[in-house]
Amino acid sequence: MTNIRTFEEMTPVIAEDVWVDDSAMVIGDVEIGSGSSIWPSVTVRGDIHRIRIGERTSIQDGSVVHVTHDSEFVPGGHATIIGSDITVGHNVILHGCEIQDKCLIGMGSIVLDGAVVQSQIIIGAGSLVPGGKVLESGYLYVGSPVKQIRQLTEKELAFFEYSAQSYQRLGQRHRQEAHCSGLEVGG
Repeated sequence: MTNIRTFEEMTPVIAEDVWVDDSAMVIGDVEIGSGSSIWPSVTVRGDIHRIRIGERTSIQDGSVVHVTHDSEFVPGGHATIIGSDITVGHNVILHGCEIQDKCLIGMGSIVLDGAVVQSQIIIGAGSLVPGGKVLESGYLYVGSPVKQIRQLTEKELAFFEYSAQSYQRLGQRHRQEAHCSGLEVGG
């Protein structure tokens, strides 16, 4: 597949059941776990550092996942580590950051270099998580820069698993449709 590319001898490792839309680009040192989905016009570019995406994680339309290279300004650089059961909304930028398990990153949000989003967090649409910021587990964060608004409700906490399973099923439906149409299927 031309949208899944090796870069400098680093080839993406993608679980067999992952849906990668044919308009998405996955490049270089990238690993994507089982049941995850990469939707239209997403770029996952592990060309200068590594990207790891866990299981049942959805990276939605138009999002960009990139990294920071090792330099005198950023010793060691920043990989991008995305856990399991995460929903990344449309047009999100994740750059050299860590997103732990069971999170929702709202549409149009930006998470910058060295930021850590702990497990079970909702980041509201259009929010900015500054570089190096650590967000505490179990809260809703909104704004630019983000501010902790309130603890998540039980219903919101249950939504993480629901959303992950829903996008996993939808990704499989897209894989099946592409397969039945005779198209090459990502992953």
